Amino acid sequence: MAAVHGIHHVTAICGDAQENLDFYTGALGLRLVKRSVNQDSPDTYHLFYADADGRPGADMTFFPWPGARPARPGSGLVSEVAFSVPGGSLDFWRERLESAGLAVGGSVTRFGETAVPFRDPHGLALSLVETTNALDVAPWPASTVPEDRQIRGFHSVRLTVRRLGPSERFLVEGLGLEPAGRDGDWMRFAAAGGGGSRWVDLREDPTAPRGLWGTGGVHHVAFRAADEAEQLELRERAATSGAQPTPVIDRFWFRSVYFREPGDVLFELATDGPGFTADEALERLGERLILPPWLEEQRPEIESALPPLRL
Repeated sequence: MAAVHGIHHVTAICGDAQENLDFYTGALGLRLVKRSVNQDSPDTYHLFYADADGRPGADMTFFPWPGARPARPGSGLVSEVAFSVPGGSLDFWRERLESAGLAVGGSVTRFGETAVPFRDPHGLALSLVETTNALDVAPWPASTVPEDRQIRGFHSVRLTVRRLGPSERFLVEGLGLEPAGRDGDWMRFAAAGGGGSRWVDLREDPTAPRGLWGTGGVHHVAFRAADEAEQLELRERAATSGAQPTPVIDRFWFRSVYFREPGDVLFELATDGPGFTADEALERLGERLILPPWLEEQRPEIESALPPLRL
């Protein structure tokens, strides 16, 4: 039976686009691998940050909505996005983040690993987790961070729901994740096959308010499907497990299916291909505004509505 292969990408909502770009390429040293627009609302950017090759599992993306209210944390939203960093690098990262003016939390131990939590300039809850796992990402030689300290893709996402049981069953029966232990209030689930970007942590909080989208909040989490055939199998598996998935939507760089899990967190199934080099050379990723073919005729209107961005 088909099962997801870990995290494909995470999409969040940010404020000012230039501030977002400066932080993720500057302080965090990620590569801007695609500069496009929200295909459902093309008057705002969709910015994609990842490793040197723009691989699934390393792709943090943003919709800049500077006029939006701040997100309200609570059930039905991702509580935190965690990135993997090399073992022994957390002191480097703490100093770097504090130099960028961020308040950095104390080190914590989660499932036997050391993590440092912090928030990005627009309030998004993040953490860096030291790991010695071999991760399938490509260091970026032009990064502002030395190659031996660079972020190595996602580590995990943390979800808060009011009722644990339905979401727990869905992660296992709907996505094919496997239970991987408990640490205090948190349960961990893993995508089969090992490697990085495979963890989902789940916590029950019956008193949590309903979370609301906004600046500094996660919009959705996408999980990896190897190809379109596997995506259709996974779509059927999700539907059989109680979800109401959308039809397959062509996002040009991948194919997408969306649905809410029982705790109301928005999930996506995204194919690994065609990938970000379908319309740009690898060495040129992120340098100019790229539109999917069906929006190209609207380029003049779209460009006039977007603020300029400086790399």
